Amino acid sequence: MLITTSRKPSQRTRSFCKSLVRVLNSRYINRGKMSLRDVLIKSSEMGYDRTAVISQMKGNPSRIDFHKEDGELILSLDVTVGLGNDSGSNSRVNLKDLKFYSEFGGMEGLRDILNIPSLSKGSEFKNLMLIKGSDETNKATIEFYAADGSLTDPKIFIKGWRQ
Repeated sequence: MLITTSRKPSQRTRSFCKSLVRVLNSRYINRGKMSLRDVLIKSSEMGYDRTAVISQMKGNPSRIDFHKEDGELILSLDVTVGLGNDSGSNSRVNLKDLKFYSEFGGMEGLRDILNIPSLSKGSEFKNLMLIKGSDETNKATIEFYAADGSLTDPKIFIKGWRQ
């Protein structure tokens, strides 16, 4: 999957994109003056069939739109993000072994979009993307667990979504 931003992203939004690249099997490109159509063409040229566009509000990442290569919007997540909680510089997700687990119903489609296999029952929380229910402010939270089982950045709070 290719990850890019809306135009003129803040440093925080660029940092969020780079942390997503670190935990997902994806690549980040600087959008610059490219239109969405140009981004989708570039994504296809690079061999990706999905593109995530990170939008911001007041300098903070606020939405993730997932597009197919033909431009169709698959899923839009309204989010806030937590950065800077990395438990250690050596905490890395092994991208080849990343698994998906959802304790929150309704978000299984994200697994298919990201093309991540499901975690088998009874497995340890290592190399894991975990979606769990949250409080009244946020409907769900996405957490990533590194190869050593430690929680790593980013932490994504989902306020809502549209399919």
